[in-house]
Amino acid sequence: MTVANFDPFSTLEHLLGRAGVGDTGGGRSLGLPVDVYRSGDAFIIEVDVPGMDPSSLDLTDERNMLSITGERPARHDADVVLCERPHARFTRQLYLAENLDTDRVEADYENGVLTITIPVSDKARGRKVQIGSSAQQAIDVGDDANT
Repeated sequence: MTVANFDPFSTLEHLLGRAGVGDTGGGRSLGLPVDVYRSGDAFIIEVDVPGMDPSSLDLTDERNMLSITGERPARHDADVVLCERPHARFTRQLYLAENLDTDRVEADYENGVLTITIPVSDKARGRKVQIGSSAQQAIDVGDDANT
């Protein structure tokens, strides 16, 4: 699984912000922290989206790319004195491996964390292969000839 987060303007904003130019605090992009790990026969993705209404989040899977999109609007409508919390539209994309069962993706939101579970497909799971013995088959054939 590959994680992608490409926003060409966020790099420019970041550089300008470090230089103290053009950063008003209200237009920054959101960098969503993501944890991805495997638990048994599933991959678990945890995305921090604190303060978000789960209904404002979109989760889509298209051609093995999982996209998480949403928007955190400003809650204030007044003269801003200090605004450090980012308010922006965001997209986070993860490239999914072919061996995942994207038809059975599940998502849950609790305490500001979006948890996505993607099971490994049945075809990709390991299976035990029965090993036969040529010697045993030869004995069985010989036994049939004696009857």
